[in-house]
Amino acid sequence: MTASPISDLNPLWMALGAEVVVTSAARGERRIPFNELYVGYRKTAVEADEVMVKLVVPLAGENEYVRSYKQSRRREDDIAIVGASFRVKLDPETGAVVDAGLAYGGMAAWTKSAVAAAEVLMSGEKWSDALVRKAMAQLDSVDVPLAPNAPGGQVGYRRELAKSFLYKFFLYVSVESGLAPVEAREITGALLQEHKPLSQGRQEYASSAFEAAYDGVLSPPVSGGVHMPEMHASALLQATGEAVYVDDIPVAAGSLFGAPLLSSVARGTIERIETSAALALDPSVAVYTADDVPGMNVLGAIVYDEEVIVSKEITSQGQLLGMVVASSADLARLAARKVNVVLTEAAPDAPELVVTIDEAVAAGQYMSGGNKMKSGDVEGALEGASHVLEGTTYVGGQEHFYLETFATLAVPVEGEQMKVYASTQNPSKTQKFVSRVLGVPSAKVAVHVKRIGGGFGGKETRTCPLSAAVALAAKLSGKPVRCMLDRDEDMVYSGTRHPYKGVYKVGYNDDGKILGLDIDLYSNAGFSLDLSGSVMDRALFHVDNAYKIPAVGARGWLCKTNTPSNTAFRGFGGPQSMLICESWIDNVARELGKDPAEVRAANFYEPDATTHYGQVLTDNRLEAVWGEVMSKSEYETRRAEVAAFNAAHRWRKRGLAAVPTKFGMSFTAKFLNQAGALVHVYQDGTVLVSHGGIEMGQGLHTKMAQVAASAFGIPVSDVYVDETATDKVANTVPTAASVSSDINGMAVLDACEQILARLATVEGVAADAPLAEKALAAHLQRINLSANGFYKTPDIGFEFDPTGETAGSGMPFNYFCYGAAVAEVEIDVLTGDHVVTRADLVMDVGDSLNPAIDLGQVEGAFVQGMGLFTTEELIKLGNGHVFTRGPSFYKIPAFSDIPSIFNVSLLKDAPNSRAIHSSKGVGEPPLFLAASVFFAIKDAVGAARVDAGLGSGAFDLHSPASSERIRMACGPVAPELE
Repeated sequence: MTASPISDLNPLWMALGAEVVVTSAARGERRIPFNELYVGYRKTAVEADEVMVKLVVPLAGENEYVRSYKQSRRREDDIAIVGASFRVKLDPETGAVVDAGLAYGGMAAWTKSAVAAAEVLMSGEKWSDALVRKAMAQLDSVDVPLAPNAPGGQVGYRRELAKSFLYKFFLYVSVESGLAPVEAREITGALLQEHKPLSQGRQEYASSAFEAAYDGVLSPPVSGGVHMPEMHASALLQATGEAVYVDDIPVAAGSLFGAPLLSSVARGTIERIETSAALALDPSVAVYTADDVPGMNVLGAIVYDEEVIVSKEITSQGQLLGMVVASSADLARLAARKVNVVLTEAAPDAPELVVTIDEAVAAGQYMSGGNKMKSGDVEGALEGASHVLEGTTYVGGQEHFYLETFATLAVPVEGEQMKVYASTQNPSKTQKFVSRVLGVPSAKVAVHVKRIGGGFGGKETRTCPLSAAVALAAKLSGKPVRCMLDRDEDMVYSGTRHPYKGVYKVGYNDDGKILGLDIDLYSNAGFSLDLSGSVMDRALFHVDNAYKIPAVGARGWLCKTNTPSNTAFRGFGGPQSMLICESWIDNVARELGKDPAEVRAANFYEPDATTHYGQVLTDNRLEAVWGEVMSKSEYETRRAEVAAFNAAHRWRKRGLAAVPTKFGMSFTAKFLNQAGALVHVYQDGTVLVSHGGIEMGQGLHTKMAQVAASAFGIPVSDVYVDETATDKVANTVPTAASVSSDINGMAVLDACEQILARLATVEGVAADAPLAEKALAAHLQRINLSANGFYKTPDIGFEFDPTGETAGSGMPFNYFCYGAAVAEVEIDVLTGDHVVTRADLVMDVGDSLNPAIDLGQVEGAFVQGMGLFTTEELIKLGNGHVFTRGPSFYKIPAFSDIPSIFNVSLLKDAPNSRAIHSSKGVGEPPLFLAASVFFAIKDAVGAARVDAGLGSGAFDLHSPASSERIRMACGPVAPELE
């Protein structure tokens, strides 16, 4: 009997008046009423020698009503924030409550019976709204009071849920019994969280290139080249579990397993590390610390500002203090737990821990690297505007939650060589870290990546120190060492998407035209710089989202905190900045009493307009994607339907929102916009491709095979992409920024064209002969059938003005991706629960290299964005500890979170002249379209606030829009009790 205070069933048994039957050999059988069973946190009235043999549950009688309620962070597979069960028996003649049982979970250290509230209900008064509100008053004061610092947090929300659940029960009983009048518009408040219907949707793609390739037939060409919807090359292997990841590589004889020694505190000074207890476990156990590093120990993604293994000063929970190895993974973890890290007591005058952005701002704790820019007369624009709106928007971080956590296998080879098999997006950076830590040349380190189980930016830099530590253990032990982090280790070690805060001042006129923006962006960088500066640069580039703002002043501030170092994540600062932009756009519309979609469209960039950083928007497709999504979603019709629904329903509200996106495509660091490839043609006409990109589920290898297949005119099945390795393609750049298909595809094409040029010189073979025939002849004629391809993106590069007084100079992006989405949601005003009833997306991906893969990327990005803006809430405690360290507390979207209707279209006939085969990148741009869900929620909350008497003007809703934030923004269910 766990006696969990958040059990779903215990409140039900208690409300029903159930009894537990226990027995012991010494005393026999006895019954314990359920409301007497729990005596403390995870403590029961059952004696140590007793066992439970039976649960006796009374049957409900006539005129007796029972309901259970639960609210969690996610609609399925989640524990309760608050759970409740209620039972009342009514006298059909008088309408009075004859008997009642009210029970709550999640409101105390154990399941509690709301005795005082039940007594109020049984006072003899007729069942009514007034009676139930009297009972509500007993919840906060008597039955389930919560102290401001109550364990579990969310105190205000939990108090509201306790009352909301009881009110929902009142509505249900009133409707079922007919004993209390309920307005028709309130009836939906009595509904339970019904199971959503099966999701359905439509996928649309077409292009002139695609249609030409089909040439009017129903089946695609044999080659399966570019523009064809080819299946992901390893899809079947992944579906059957045959795909090999790092931890699937067979264990060689004598191998060791690594376990990280991570800091358990957010700040401290290491006095000594005691390892004797760990070493005593087994002869195979060894502990390697900073003292054992033969090379460099201070490295970093850009600036060398963090230790691979901490030597003295701990500045965040989860920092690596050492690597423990043993003959098995379990033994290594046991040994790691036996290591005692002795810390020096903090000085009495030591500064306070800094965990949040606001704490860092108050302490003036910033890192260097935050740029700023200015275009136009910002002060004049604000002074001349009819209205000026000031506000603040917070955007929470996001855990990457890839399926495969950080993993590395390091194998020492003769002559100080090291082979490293890593789950990384950045083989060359991994190679550099390993070579520096080991003190050997890069040429002696080969990093191999077959595939990784997701990355989303989280494996761009933060994997590198761990791989170096594993390689250190392999070097010192002389044996292969492998280490794969547990999920809780990964979540405290790896860092997340940067939390952001935007403080803005925006000037606008009565027609909704934006005249000027002055904004400060703050990011929580964590304990080291990592990529925070580059992330902020992109955020500054995207403060406009899709809107022409004549005057912009924007400044970026990198906050240094005692938290894990934050890093790249799909969108790289863009989603945070764009959500802040859309928040003030939404509030401008509310202040003017306009539909936010109208204000958005009124401020769109026109064709060939210039951004606030001086780049011309050639091939601007904002109007195209916006017009198509508004038409396909039937926005205007549904806007009227939503208004009618909201007028007819008090406790359930619907919201509708349309949101555009404009996303710049390139690394903002110029030197990263390059790629290499190595292509071999064999005598049988098959082709082996190696390139610098990583396959992480996004289908990059499949697209590269299609590029080669199209170049050589062969079936895609004759092209094989093996692995990415630094000894095949050197000096690779990270697979990131959504341009890996662009740059690696061009490098592959370059290599193919070199070989094709040589094949054109082969004698005695027809020009249209099969590749196998040409290849054999070329080999016999001593013609090289291998080529090293290379590509660098032309005409890009940007320099910020160090003074921040100008817009800077240059062109940071190769091109832009455009998209638009319309989302509709329905919220439960009483609980904050929400469902996405429909989402329509239109995305510009140029002439798609592979429509099937690109559609999947758009859908996946949208759902991941939904998580960012709704369910995924990172919580760090005041002592710097990461609270959300596993799936029990951190909730990514689940099956029921998928929109009930999910329609995705790729914009037709939109070729892009600046990328491979007229395509565009697709990984990051669609993610922000999920902001349509966030603003649909805000739209629904706005309707609830009007009913609650809170007005229709601007209000703040910070991201993520969790059930707590939704509920609390709607106003109290019983204002008189506040």
